[in-house]
Amino acid sequence: MKGRLFLIPAPLGDGQISDVIPAGTIDAISPLTHFAVEEFRSARRYLSKAGFKGKIDTLQFYLLNEHSKAEETFEIIELLNSGTDVGLISEAGLPAIADPGANLVESAHRHNIEVRPLTGPSSIFLALMASGKNGQNFAFIGYLPAKTEERRVKIKELEKYAAKSGQSQIIIETPYRNDSLLADFLQICSESTMLTIASEITNESQFIKTKSIGEWKRHKPELNKKPCVFIL
Repeated sequence: MKGRLFLIPAPLGDGQISDVIPAGTIDAISPLTHFAVEEFRSARRYLSKAGFKGKIDTLQFYLLNEHSKAEETFEIIELLNSGTDVGLISEAGLPAIADPGANLVESAHRHNIEVRPLTGPSSIFLALMASGKNGQNFAFIGYLPAKTEERRVKIKELEKYAAKSGQSQIIIETPYRNDSLLADFLQICSESTMLTIASEITNESQFIKTKSIGEWKRHKPELNKKPCVFIL
């Protein structure tokens, strides 16, 4: 019997795990002893809160991030092929969505290993739910170009496409670049274009608003170092 790959969602902030991670997910991961994680420290902290307190030193962790090499993924596949269940933990939200891990999941399918996605929060879909924008036709764009001019060209392109197609354009950014991205939206987009800003979703400081660019210019929020989702 081969092992199974469990895809384990993580909280989006520092709130109570029970508020955002279903009991069924906690029950499903409780027997696991091997985990592929993006960052050791945060994974240990999460699992400690999820019921592994006092057992963390007995767990085996494998680092899997954007710098991981193919042989590191192969090591985890070998473990699964040998019959050991492995949990893939996202840094925040759902594994393999705007997070490392898709290569491991793809490899698991190629090796006929069962993949079990578990229920948990997604900032992308929670933001779309709360935006009032088109939830039937949308695209997750992810990160825009880091270079200012390229980013502004892309914003204009997305704005035009959203207006023409009615398709919601979902964008994320590294938290320390949020203010720069918002400044570009305000400079590039038409005053009538509607923009959703969803910040610190599921936390007590959660902020979700959809306003026109003109309205955002008059009341610009402070977003520096806050996890955000933007929707055009």
